[in-house]
Amino acid sequence: MSVKRELKPGAVDITLTLLRRGSLTVGQSLLLRATFALALMGIALAGHWFDRDGLRDNVDGAVSFIDILYFTAVTITTVGYGDIVPVTPQARLFDTFVVTPIRLFVWLIFLGTAYTFVFQRTWDRIRTGMIKKKLQHHYIVCGFGSGGEAAVTELLRQGVDPKAIVVIDCDTERVAFAVELGVTALTGDATHNATLDAACVHSAKALLVSPGRDDTAALIVLSARQLNHSIPISASVRAVENEDLLSQAGASSIINPVSLGGHLLARSSTHRGAVDYISDLAAADGRVALHERLATDAEVGRPLRSISPGLGVRLLRQGEPIGFWEKAADAIEAGDSIIEIVPVAAGAPTITDV
Repeated sequence: MSVKRELKPGAVDITLTLLRRGSLTVGQSLLLRATFALALMGIALAGHWFDRDGLRDNVDGAVSFIDILYFTAVTITTVGYGDIVPVTPQARLFDTFVVTPIRLFVWLIFLGTAYTFVFQRTWDRIRTGMIKKKLQHHYIVCGFGSGGEAAVTELLRQGVDPKAIVVIDCDTERVAFAVELGVTALTGDATHNATLDAACVHSAKALLVSPGRDDTAALIVLSARQLNHSIPISASVRAVENEDLLSQAGASSIINPVSLGGHLLARSSTHRGAVDYISDLAAADGRVALHERLATDAEVGRPLRSISPGLGVRLLRQGEPIGFWEKAADAIEAGDSIIEIVPVAAGAPTITDV
C-alpha cells in the first residue's frame, strides 16, 4: 500500500510505501513456504495419479503410486530421466499447463527463501559495516517528526552532505521518507544504547534530539551522554518545567519551540520587523546568517565590535555568554567562541565550516 505525502512547493514528489513488521518468525516463515511448495507438489502428484493411464513406464510397463511420486519429483525438479514419460495428449497438456507453472512457483519459492534468509541479510550486514566505517563527524537526528524533519531540511539547506546525516526513528514510513531525502536512516529506538552505537554516536559531530516527548528526549540524551561524553547535544522540549531535566541529563542546548513560538507570536503584533529579522537569521536562505566560530589568533586582544566581515553580538568564554556591550567583550581571549551575524551575500560560511 502506498500513500502520497504532501510536500512543500518545489520539493520532490515522493511516493512512500507503508511497511509493517511481519507477524511470523523466521522459522514460521520457512515452514509456511515449505508447506506451500509441498501443496503445489501435491497438486501435481494428484493430477498424475488420476491420469496415470497417460503415463508409460519404459522399465516394467506398470505405473504404481511410487512411480507417480518419483515421476512428479523428477518432473518438477526438471531432472527427467526418460524412464517414465507422458504418452497421451491429455497427460502432455497437464504437464505443459499445470506442472510447468508449479515447477516455476516452486523454484521461485526456494530462490526467494535463499535470497531473503541468506543473500539479503548477508549483504545488509556487509553494507551496514561499510556505511559505519565512513561515518565520521556526522549529525545524528533522533526523531523524524515535524521537528526532526525540519532540522534535517535546514541542515541540507546549510550545505551539509546528506551522507553525513543519520536519522533514527521507530516509524518505518518516516525512515523511508528520510532515505528518499538522501540521508542515512536507521529504524530503531534511540533510547537504547545499541541503536545509538549503530549510528556511531561515538564519532558523531552533533546529536539533535526531537522525538516529540520530553521523557523520551531525556532518555535519549542520557544514553547518548553515556556513550559520548563530549558530543554537543541539542534537544527539543515541549514543557518549560522539563528544561532543567534535559539540562541535567546532559543536553548542551535546549530548544522549546512552544515558548519560542509564543514569544515571536507576541512580539509580531508590535515588532513585526524584528520578528522578520529573527526569522531571516534562523533560515539558511535568508539575507543574513547567525554563526558561531572560534576566535582567530589575529582577533585575540581586539574588541568584539571590531571583527569583520561579520557583526559580533556575543562571546562564549568557558561556557559563559558575554554580550557585546559588556566590559569583558573589549578584549577577545584565546579559546573564545564568537557569535556573529554575517551577510549571506558576502559568502557566509556553511554549517560545515563553523
